[in-house]
Amino acid sequence: MAALDLTLLAGARTLLRTHARELPQRDDLCGAFCGSLALSAAGLTEREGEPLDQDGVAAAAGSVVSRVPDPEALPDGESGRRDYRVAPPLIDDASASGTNCPGLVQAVEQLSDGALAALPYSASWSGAALSALFDAVAELERPVTLLANVATRHLWGSSPGAEQLLAYLLDGADDGPAPDWDVGHFVCVFGRLRGPGGDLYGVADTYRALGWGGVHVQPRDRLARALERPQMDPGGMIVVLADEDAAGVRAAAAAAGLREGVWDNGTLTPPT
Repeated sequence: MAALDLTLLAGARTLLRTHARELPQRDDLCGAFCGSLALSAAGLTEREGEPLDQDGVAAAAGSVVSRVPDPEALPDGESGRRDYRVAPPLIDDASASGTNCPGLVQAVEQLSDGALAALPYSASWSGAALSALFDAVAELERPVTLLANVATRHLWGSSPGAEQLLAYLLDGADDGPAPDWDVGHFVCVFGRLRGPGGDLYGVADTYRALGWGGVHVQPRDRLARALERPQMDPGGMIVVLADEDAAGVRAAAAAAGLREGVWDNGTLTPPT
């Protein structure tokens, strides 16, 4: 009889409750949306009377938004959302809109008043490195969230069938559905389902049309490839955790060969 092992990161259930309530992201704010989920998972929902929602994170991170909506950048079944609570800076080039890694790191640490650390890790990603980092953060008792800046072209489509999931978990068969879309994107990784054939990682995405109400699973090596983002601007993973836990995770990440440092995913900073 085959056994499956489920691991949820500390704070994951709080994150998923907030995720279900706040979906979908506003246009171009996937990074800020994920940053707000990480703050919520840590119990931080307000600062100085202002909500720590995706708009608040976007303002602190310097997110920029395309002046004209780009329907081609949305997954099927989504029409976009522009009801911004805080008016964002607008730019003409839709391909450069969004949130860059340095801004998101700064926003999380600033909005948590230093209670949280945001540790960015870039190349080189492999399945083994992803496993090692997840193993390290899974040991933490205080909330921790993984913010993944991925290329969606390398992921499975978000609605695999039961037989495809079991074939992967039990036999390692990588025959999932084709990718839903092809963009650079931020998502949250909140857990792992481990089977004798492979590991599936739980992903909280930013649109309800993806997966099961915005939640789907991805094979380990597919997710690692998506983090590596070959032939695109760089990506990586930001580990958001209690500042007291940062030293241990830094040591584990270094041992796994991951390099700490921000990357430039091609998003502009606000015009001055």
